[in-house]
Amino acid sequence: MHYANEYADVETDALTDRTPFSGGSGALVRSGLPRTFLRSSTIASVAIALTIVGGATDTLGLPLDAVALLATIFGLGLAYSLWPIAFVRRGLGEPVNALLGGLLLPLYGVAVVASPGFAAALAVVPFSLLVGCNLFATHWPDRAADATVGKRTLAVRWSPARIRRGFTVLAVTAATATAVTWGIGVFPDAVAVAHLAPLPFLLWGRAVLTRQRSPFPAVLEMVTLAATKMLAWWWVGVVG
Repeated sequence: MHYANEYADVETDALTDRTPFSGGSGALVRSGLPRTFLRSSTIASVAIALTIVGGATDTLGLPLDAVALLATIFGLGLAYSLWPIAFVRRGLGEPVNALLGGLLLPLYGVAVVASPGFAAALAVVPFSLLVGCNLFATHWPDRAADATVGKRTLAVRWSPARIRRGFTVLAVTAATATAVTWGIGVFPDAVAVAHLAPLPFLLWGRAVLTRQRSPFPAVLEMVTLAATKMLAWWWVGVVG
């Protein structure tokens, strides 16, 4: 999927001043390699991935729901950037990206050891929403270049004020979802407390959103929640 995204981001990378967290890596623009190099790499990666997953399903007994989730992630990941669907060019890039990175990937991690149920999906909703907050910030620096090449991200379509309101709505909804999930017993106390860790970075990210190019604060809130939530679940599982 990274090869496909790099292939789709070549035009944007050639026009924008990248941050460490936005756009593609810029490697193709810097190296001078032809764009077809990434197309061939994408096709080869798809073939290798299908072979490995097929082998793991037959020999290691990879659960079918894990295979189904992996296939969905793979398909949506390619469709995010590439024609004929290209969600990022149809105004659906952010929702699809948040669904992939915030919901489906964690559920795949669950599915390789146990069938994920509603509680597992509910447990990653707050993280999915903070992934959305991160996307508001990471797409902002590339808005001019994205508009030029036809990418219809929310940073392109929405005004700065509306982007900030969207960020606020997602952050408040994430906090509400955390409280509800804790209240109904899906989150143990330690996991609920872990969701407080990214709050300073979330407030910082909201304060500077659309006012600075760097998306670092929003990236930090997402990474902080991922790390603290993982440690909290480990603590619950090991210490009890």
